[in-house]
Amino acid sequence: MPPLVLVLIFVGVFTVVAVPVIAIGSTRRTKQVMATLDSALATESPSAREQIINLRKDASLSSIPWLNRKLLQFQLAPYLDGLLKQANVRWSAGKLLLISAGCFAAPAFGIYNQWGNGLLGVGAGLLLGAAPFAWILFMRNRRFEKFQAGLPEALDLMVSALRAGHSLIASMGLVARECADPVGSEFKTCFDEQNYGLEMKAALDNMQHRVPIQDLKITCTAIMIQKESGGNLAEVLDKTAHVIRERFRLKREVKVHTAQGRLTGWILSLLPVALGTALYFVNPGMMSVLWHKDIGIKLIWAAVGMTVLGGIVIRNIVNLDV
Repeated sequence: MPPLVLVLIFVGVFTVVAVPVIAIGSTRRTKQVMATLDSALATESPSAREQIINLRKDASLSSIPWLNRKLLQFQLAPYLDGLLKQANVRWSAGKLLLISAGCFAAPAFGIYNQWGNGLLGVGAGLLLGAAPFAWILFMRNRRFEKFQAGLPEALDLMVSALRAGHSLIASMGLVARECADPVGSEFKTCFDEQNYGLEMKAALDNMQHRVPIQDLKITCTAIMIQKESGGNLAEVLDKTAHVIRERFRLKREVKVHTAQGRLTGWILSLLPVALGTALYFVNPGMMSVLWHKDIGIKLIWAAVGMTVLGGIVIRNIVNLDV
């Protein structure tokens, strides 16, 4: 049996066995933490209060001990963990990698077993193995867009609270209570960090790290400048909200004017794939030459490279920085 098949079988079996184990372990750990909280809150004994103090955020990258140790040795794991938190997806970095490995192994083994083409199987496996990462990035971008859309209203609420006589921290607490997720949840985290003793600058820097968008950077910079130089904070935030709305309006106008170029890029990128699939169903013998002969494989790689390069060029043309 070829080594590639053995590797794919091992990865597939490992994924099928490991994912249920992770789910069961996470469920048991959650029930144990909830039971500890219930028992601790039901009594006033010092030992119970000590249990509450010992509860910490779980910073592990995987529920499998040896996989967690391995992930901590690589710089990629903290990046994946931050990506999952920004997307508000309750996965660990290890779980994401295991799901991606399963998405790679299943189609790669199936295509190799059906047509005997290892190169095509690996290509399809890499494409589907990247699907979980693409979904995480999509959820992350959608969450950032919702935050960007809700930020001006949150600033208006802070301006009203400041003009009514509340402090900056109290106005942030009002935003945390009244605004919907993700604006409310992010401001709540920032508000809680300040209540726990963290400095304002550090709390705002942490929020910028969690939501790295330009509008939030403008807001945090305005707050810190006012805090150092003084002035009317309500007026500063009011003008900041106006600037953010104007940038948001300008981005929408740019998106409308570049819609034709973006649609052209999608059509030109997907047309070869759709046309090749249609020709394969019409005449399989003619299309199979592409992956049964060396010159056909070279043509496939050349076509993929030129298609990707053309898509990148079109995206850079229509992607204007506002």
